[in-house]
Amino acid sequence: MSNSQSWQTLYTNVNLATMSDGASSYGEITQGALAISDGKIAWLGKASDLPHYDSAEVEVIDGNGQWLSPGLIDCHTHLVYGGNRANEFEMRLQGKSYQEIANAGGGIVSTVTATRKATEQELLEKALPRLQALHSQGVTSLEVKSGYGLDTQSEIKMLKVAQQLEQVLPVTIKKTFLGAHALPTEYKDDAEGYLDVVCQEMLPKVVEQNLADAVDVFCEGIGFSLEQTKRVFDAAKAHGLPIKVHAEQLSNLGASELAAQYDALSSDHIEFLDEAGIKAMKTSGMTAVLLPGAFYFLRETQLPPIELLRKYDVPMAVATDANPGTSPIHNIHLMLNMACTLFKLTPSEALAGITCHAAKALGLSDTKGKLAVGYDADIALWNIAQPAELCYQFGVNPLTALVQNGQRVI
Repeated sequence: MSNSQSWQTLYTNVNLATMSDGASSYGEITQGALAISDGKIAWLGKASDLPHYDSAEVEVIDGNGQWLSPGLIDCHTHLVYGGNRANEFEMRLQGKSYQEIANAGGGIVSTVTATRKATEQELLEKALPRLQALHSQGVTSLEVKSGYGLDTQSEIKMLKVAQQLEQVLPVTIKKTFLGAHALPTEYKDDAEGYLDVVCQEMLPKVVEQNLADAVDVFCEGIGFSLEQTKRVFDAAKAHGLPIKVHAEQLSNLGASELAAQYDALSSDHIEFLDEAGIKAMKTSGMTAVLLPGAFYFLRETQLPPIELLRKYDVPMAVATDANPGTSPIHNIHLMLNMACTLFKLTPSEALAGITCHAAKALGLSDTKGKLAVGYDADIALWNIAQPAELCYQFGVNPLTALVQNGQRVI
């Protein structure tokens, strides 16, 4: 029980979606209250059970019957990059093939070229509106990956910009090194040579400057093989960094099973994931990250194995995958809706996907993603009558207040 004498802020006349039951329910507490002390949640429960507190010492906020939820978490983004690919989008819709677009300098190569050319300041200025969009929708924590530099200097530049975003806006940023995202043109026939640079040059420098919280690999026919992925995982492990993997998006190479052997945080995309991979993920405590924006934008037809993930009780996170090529989407509410409409998640599963399960995918499940005593006071206040509204409607922003570490920021 919290000492009410240390409370700084108290929300009353609110309903709480605590998300403390995972995806099985919203963990609702109706007619509730929540107290904050020193940036942490100090007490929560029914308003009728409130302990005595000194109203002269505590800022009491009337929530007007609105809903409180944990601050939202976008656990998979590529928010920092140069240029954009709207011209390719147009070319594709005019009937140009992937090969024709690539021959015209398009695809990931165009983003790498633009990212290498851009200064840190330019990348920061480009990324900021994307982050502001997510923040204004209630996002208090998110992950940002590198992977559009594909040389040491540019990868470090991207990660530094990701770090700077945290200073510009009141958000928590987790940085992921994704040097093994694609082959740069200068190594197009020498994947092993490029991975030498990733493992022996880039990674040590990234670690030396404390620029990464995790290491990711795009393991796919058009990315890196299982054996090549293992090389990067071994290097990450040698540096004591947790791993994540872009896996089973276009085919089933078994990358999720491999990642499970390294106690990875998550496997992301996973449309082609099979039962063996799911069992391995369950055993090692991994999170499945669903990216409905990429599924939608690429007009994919292979759905992720939602029923099997439910059967084995593998936590399902949901994220924007915000990136210039396959998911130029910076709307977390749209992801909630797409997770329900395209992937048939229930609204409570979808909301868990951007709160408690997203926190787990980033290794933050002890401090974020739930309304619980001792957790960071990252809290969103919503003008809604029931939590399902967050998944049902998008385009009208119901956020009325956002609190980060106990301080109101919106």
